[in-house]
Amino acid sequence: MKFVDEAEITVEAGRGGNGCLSFRREKFIPKGGPDGGDGGDGGSVYLVGDNNLNTLVDFRFQRRYIAQAGQGGMGANCTGRAGDDLLVRVPVGTSIVDKYTEELIADIAEDGQTVIVAKGGFHGLGNTRFKSSTNRSPTKHTKGTDGEVRTLQLQLKVIADVGLLGLPNAGKSTLLRAVSAARPKVADYPFTTLVPGLGVVRIEMERSFVMADIPGVIEGASEGAGLGFRFLKHLSRTRLLLHVVDAVPLDESDPVAHAKGIVDELAGFSATLAQKERWLVLNKTDMADAETLAQLRQRFVDELGWDIPVYHIAAINGEGCKQLCHDIMRSVEEHRRLLASDEDYREVERARDQQMEFEIRRSIEKTRKHRAADASDDDFDDFDDDDEDGVTVVYE
Repeated sequence: MKFVDEAEITVEAGRGGNGCLSFRREKFIPKGGPDGGDGGDGGSVYLVGDNNLNTLVDFRFQRRYIAQAGQGGMGANCTGRAGDDLLVRVPVGTSIVDKYTEELIADIAEDGQTVIVAKGGFHGLGNTRFKSSTNRSPTKHTKGTDGEVRTLQLQLKVIADVGLLGLPNAGKSTLLRAVSAARPKVADYPFTTLVPGLGVVRIEMERSFVMADIPGVIEGASEGAGLGFRFLKHLSRTRLLLHVVDAVPLDESDPVAHAKGIVDELAGFSATLAQKERWLVLNKTDMADAETLAQLRQRFVDELGWDIPVYHIAAINGEGCKQLCHDIMRSVEEHRRLLASDEDYREVERARDQQMEFEIRRSIEKTRKHRAADASDDDFDDFDDDDEDGVTVVYE
């Protein structure tokens, strides 16, 4: 199944039915008076969250959604039938943005959440509505109004408790394979992971969390380099970032410099995202001695000022992964408890998410406009109609 995380659609609500101009005409009832009925309201367009969907690929083939128009009024004071509402199902995790105003209309965060995106037109009035003691035979009636028409950008972000952040080949996919049933592709070349992969990490019965493997970030990603900003935005949906660092790079490069580069890219993309809670995970520690690891850990504190939890793991054989997962589970459960019981905590989280969404949209639009001005090609455009790369999202 193709994984598509952005799409553009047009929604059109139904037009309201016209009011009827009619007079009662029956045998033996002269001058029966007006009996024109009202029209019916036009149908509205709603977007509904659906847990069974995990891609926006369907919206690449159907881009226009039109609700039913209302029926016109009829004689004998008969009101026209209202148009049926149109329910369009989207994956949970979809943000709905008006293309022209850049207004964030809604954020679909729950299964079954319903949001109106185009309101149906109002019905027209029949001439019966305008009769009075001084106007016994009104000929006035009104037409129904047009329904709303909007062009929407749908942006899907995977929803996970934990997001894996790091350079290509840092071992993120290997870690996901080690702690969950997911089987993302693992190879000895960069950019093995082309789309986010999801895995459920089960600690025990009824205790689990979702981990997301995000494609590797390189220098310039916030400006479109590598896989660009296309997947950076998925990190905004995660509760916790695990910054995975190759403790012993084969090219003998500096892990601290690599980590700093990624942090700079996050800050350039969204300052709020860069401040999200982050844990440092030193991977491939089975290839280094304890003294080397201690020195590397101290360098992160001295040079980056990171006063954050640090874990030593070897994802290839599962060393250190169990303790890491148990600590993540405790953090996730505390977060869930506070969301359920603390209103102030919920407000802070909601305000942070809104600010993050605003910064991400601004960053993406700024980069697109800048690159469009520099060149005529649109390879960076995620809405490219010719984008037919077949990729798959993994969720096990």
